[in-house]
Amino acid sequence: MDARLLDILVCPICKANLEYRKADSELVCMPCKLAFSVRDDIPIMLEDEARQIKSEGA
Repeated sequence: MDARLLDILVCPICKANLEYRKADSELVCMPCKLAFSVRDDIPIMLEDEARQIKSEGA
């Protein structure tokens, strides 16, 4: 994924910064506990397409 794009992308729900997880091909918003998939280097930033994640340490 383009590093410049990663610098400007934020969560579409809460506007928090996203963590790129290359191994999982997803962008993660920790405050919302959502993971947005990245397909062919295109982030799918739709709330309905996001995956719920468990909180770290739980």
